[in-house]
Amino acid sequence: MTGNVVALIAVAVGAVGVLLVGEAKGRRPLVLAAKPLASACFVAVGWVSLRDSDPYGAWIVLGLAFSMVGDILLMFRRAFLAGIGVFLAAHVAYLAAFHVLLPAHDWPLWIAAPVTTTSAFAAAWLWPHLGRLRAPVVAYVAAITLMLWGALAALEAGRLGTVFAAGAVLFYLSDLAVARDRFVRSGFVNRAWGLPAYYIGQILLALSVGR
Repeated sequence: MTGNVVALIAVAVGAVGVLLVGEAKGRRPLVLAAKPLASACFVAVGWVSLRDSDPYGAWIVLGLAFSMVGDILLMFRRAFLAGIGVFLAAHVAYLAAFHVLLPAHDWPLWIAAPVTTTSAFAAAWLWPHLGRLRAPVVAYVAAITLMLWGALAALEAGRLGTVFAAGAVLFYLSDLAVARDRFVRSGFVNRAWGLPAYYIGQILLALSVGR
C-alpha cells in the first residue's frame, strides 16, 4: 500500500467521522462537505491503484465513480430516484468486474441461493413501503444481488481475496440501512452503522484494484 493510498484512506476516515457528527447533530453543512470528500477519496484510492491493461480495475473504478455520484444525489431527497439509477449502474460495473475475474456462467448456483433468499426477504420487507418506487427498487435489489453473487463466486474460485470480497458484502449490507432509513423508519441509528459499513466496503473494493 503506497503512501498516497494511506493518506487518502486517512482523509476518508476523518471525513466519515465528520459526516457521522453532522448526521447525529443535524448539521447539514457538515454532511454536504464531508460526504462528497469521503466518496472522492475511495474513487482516488481506486484510481491511483489502477494499472494499464487491467479491465477488472477499470470496471471497479467506474463503479466507484458512479457510487460517488450516487452519494451526492442521495443527499437531496428529490434526487432519490436518480440516485438509485446511478447506484444501479455502479453495481452493473462491479458485476462486470467480477465477470472479468470469473465468467458469469461459472458462478456456482449454491452461492446464489442464500444471497437470493436474503434479497427476497429484504424485498418482501420493503414492499409495503415502496409505493410508486417498487419497480426501480426491485431492479436495484436484483442488481446488488447479482453483484454480491459475483463477488462471492470469485472468492470461492480463488480469484478475489477474502478482504476484498468483504467489501462487496459490506456494500450490500449498508444498502439495507439506506432502505430502512428511506422506506421504513428514518433515524440516525441507520446511518450510525450503515455509513461506516458503506465506506469501509467501498475502500476495500478500491484496494482490490491494486491486489
